[in-house]
Amino acid sequence: MAKTVFHASIEGAQHGAKSLEEFVIFAKESGAAGAEPSNYHIESGDGFMSVAEIKAVFDKHGMKLDGISCHCPFWVHTTAWTGSKTIRPFLPKSVWEKSPEEIEAWAEQYILNFLDLMAELNVKIIPMFWGISHGFEMATGYPFGFFSGPEYDLIKEGNQRFADKTAKIRAKANELGIYLCHEIHPNSAALCADDFIELVKACDGDKCLGVTADPSHCWEGEDFETRFRKVGDRIYAVAIKNFFVRPGINLRSMTGDWRKRAMQFCDIPTGDMNMMRFTELMIDLGYVERYCSIMGTETAPLVTEAESAYRDLDATSANAIQYAAEHLVFPIAEGSFEDGMGSDD
Repeated sequence: MAKTVFHASIEGAQHGAKSLEEFVIFAKESGAAGAEPSNYHIESGDGFMSVAEIKAVFDKHGMKLDGISCHCPFWVHTTAWTGSKTIRPFLPKSVWEKSPEEIEAWAEQYILNFLDLMAELNVKIIPMFWGISHGFEMATGYPFGFFSGPEYDLIKEGNQRFADKTAKIRAKANELGIYLCHEIHPNSAALCADDFIELVKACDGDKCLGVTADPSHCWEGEDFETRFRKVGDRIYAVAIKNFFVRPGINLRSMTGDWRKRAMQFCDIPTGDMNMMRFTELMIDLGYVERYCSIMGTETAPLVTEAESAYRDLDATSANAIQYAAEHLVFPIAEGSFEDGMGSDD
């Protein structure tokens, strides 16, 4: 009998207003088999909830713990050196008032503590993204002022900065058998597949450097097939997310109003991406085998992450879970469709 290799899940970063239990209940009632809360869902006092407390919530509601994301602290850690104010939304005011060096040290310790907790939970795959290790000039992707010149090379300097600043975190991850899965993403350490490959080279091929395959960030020329085939053997996490691009509007317009932006995140069924083709690609690239082997599970999560500037967040997220469960969790072919052709003789 044909079997399924996926189950529907949901990312919790956009649902920070909910408690951990409220988030898990929402995921289950929407049709998910598992959930991936964010680091903020498990914070307690000056630290984190205990392993027992976290497991109890998932056990109580019969839900799979598919991982815990930690995007913002990692982004802060590798961006703090720039002195940018954009790290403030992710930090207590008592922290963002500190010097860049103190903020970086704070974020590093937060991450190290988080990794210790993940190891205790047997969560070995961490969806995240590294910050602006190469500076905002590089992160724009536009070489105004140029990327190298008299006695400077921003690419070379950035590669070394990334290797140096992430060394302690990567060492801890390797010690614990954890994979740090960067979401290739605008305004991060790697904007495209080639950028990520350069980071890996800068860190001498460090095996802990993984990828979260999120097709919704392939909106500036690099399609998801091209991007993820280049880094396929490092994909340990998957995000199911869609978008559309409005024609005639500049993709880099300086507006904070999402409704006025050219690139719009949207519900899963109606965006520009063919999510079935993306899901099939993830099978082809070995995501299922890697996730299940590392996490000790029978199925791998399709972690929905639906956002919209127009539709209510919970409605968008519930629709995403239901779409994944009904359309992307399907029986896997166990042979070629040609096998049934011809005579039985």
